[in-house]
Amino acid sequence: MDLTLATPVPVVRPPLDDADRRLLSALQGGLPFSARPYARLGERAGLGEDEVLVRLARLQEIGVIRRFGVVVRHHEVGYGANAMVVWDAPDEQVTELGHCLAGFDFITLCYRRPRRLPQWRYNLYCMIHGKSREEVLAHLEWMVSHCGLSTLSHEVLFSRRRFKQRGAHYFKDEMATEKIHGRT
Repeated sequence: MDLTLATPVPVVRPPLDDADRRLLSALQGGLPFSARPYARLGERAGLGEDEVLVRLARLQEIGVIRRFGVVVRHHEVGYGANAMVVWDAPDEQVTELGHCLAGFDFITLCYRRPRRLPQWRYNLYCMIHGKSREEVLAHLEWMVSHCGLSTLSHEVLFSRRRFKQRGAHYFKDEMATEKIHGRT
């Protein structure tokens, strides 16, 4: 048996040009809330909407941008109660149960994590959002009934404070401002 480790092959990406850097800098602040967010993003970066779309696709292809996601600030849109519910689910049922939980519109996250025995036995997680604790608990009761979870051990962990969420940052903030406004 040969246990020789392979030498990792470095990832070679084409260099970014000035327009790519301006686009990434503009994107750091998130997509604008607009009917045409890519046009507005282009305005920030000095590019047309079509060019923004082409460049973003290329930046994803070459691995500079790994994914686009949404950061929802729940409190600002009226959801003041949030709870992570952790479940001790049989390993052979996690996928099925996860699909059931993820089907509810009040669930924003649902994922599996390894157990950390003996301290932490939970392996299925979901985040419930509601306008009040009572609403979150009513959602939980509905989920338990609908997905057949009444026999599973679980914990409801209500959020006590919020942490700042943000998207990817490709450059230091001052560099992003300088690049967008043409000060280099």
